[in-house]
Amino acid sequence: MKQAVRIQLSVMMFLQYFIWGAWWVTLGAYMIRLGFGDIVGRTYAAQGLAAIVAPLIVGFIADRYVPAERMLGALHLVGAVILACLANIQTDKTLFYITVLTYLITFMPTLPLANAITLHAIDNPSRSFPAIRLFGTIGWIVAGLMLSFVVANIALGSDPQFTIEQTAYPIWLAAAAAGGLGVFAFTLPATPPRAEKRLSGKGIIGALGLDVVRSKASGAFWIFIVSSLLISIPLSFYYGYTNAFLVDQQTANAVALQSLGQVSEVGFLLLLPFLLIRYSFKAVLLVGMLAWAVRYFFFAFGYDDAGAVMPFILLGIVLHGVCYDFFFVAGQISVDKQFPEALRGRMQSFLTFLTLGIGMLIG
Repeated sequence: MKQAVRIQLSVMMFLQYFIWGAWWVTLGAYMIRLGFGDIVGRTYAAQGLAAIVAPLIVGFIADRYVPAERMLGALHLVGAVILACLANIQTDKTLFYITVLTYLITFMPTLPLANAITLHAIDNPSRSFPAIRLFGTIGWIVAGLMLSFVVANIALGSDPQFTIEQTAYPIWLAAAAAGGLGVFAFTLPATPPRAEKRLSGKGIIGALGLDVVRSKASGAFWIFIVSSLLISIPLSFYYGYTNAFLVDQQTANAVALQSLGQVSEVGFLLLLPFLLIRYSFKAVLLVGMLAWAVRYFFFAFGYDDAGAVMPFILLGIVLHGVCYDFFFVAGQISVDKQFPEALRGRMQSFLTFLTLGIGMLIG
């Protein structure tokens, strides 16, 4: 793989997760400040609804008719406009929810698209994908640090009425990044449609990849799928309420503090290729699953009558790295290795459908 292509893919991953980290982490605290606290759970559940729609977009269009990089660019450009509209909605909670849902329908398909573009362009996914995906984690970290230490100082001044998490500035930052990635995506390596237009599975069943899973998936694959689904259910609580909880506890620079989870993710992403060479995928996935259980143990003891017990909260946040990398990232690589090239995009979409879709919606 040429160095220029590696740089392009790394920039794409950086911006992809910068967008997500810039506004999604802080949305709950912002909604509570607007008086929309009663729909925070429903709004975060919109991610699940959007992730269910995502495989249909990828399966029907990107895998069959439109090059993935062009689809990625178009979705982000549309998404930038929607985010700009969202930043101006402050009184109508129904319109706010509908706008969030509409944006997520454009954003969630970009996650499997970004993976598909990367996996198509690299030669050795087990070795190369974690290093490129690492820049997505860095993007998420930079978004949190920018909000706490740059945007907050510029936009709010020295004596702010609200914290940066309680304002619309994170949404504006995400909108700007989405517009930039939308333009940049059209320069990415060509990723032509890989599946035949006449697939054995027709309609929604074919788009979700269920026809392929039914005929080709192993028992071990189904164990991984069920585990992914179960792990994603409590993860929805973390995404929806952690930032609002930290802000409520008057934690300084809450969004930057949460980025410690992504800092740990950087280290474990660098370690992942060596572990996948030395140990089996099953062993790495098992460690990831156990880490999720330990993480929620820390969160369960992270609050008492006196308020937040920060050592437990911090341990739970920092464990994000081993939890996410050893399970979800390793799982994406494993899925890519189990299916032929023409079906990999649909299988990544199927994984997104179950984890970020059904799992988050149940949560």
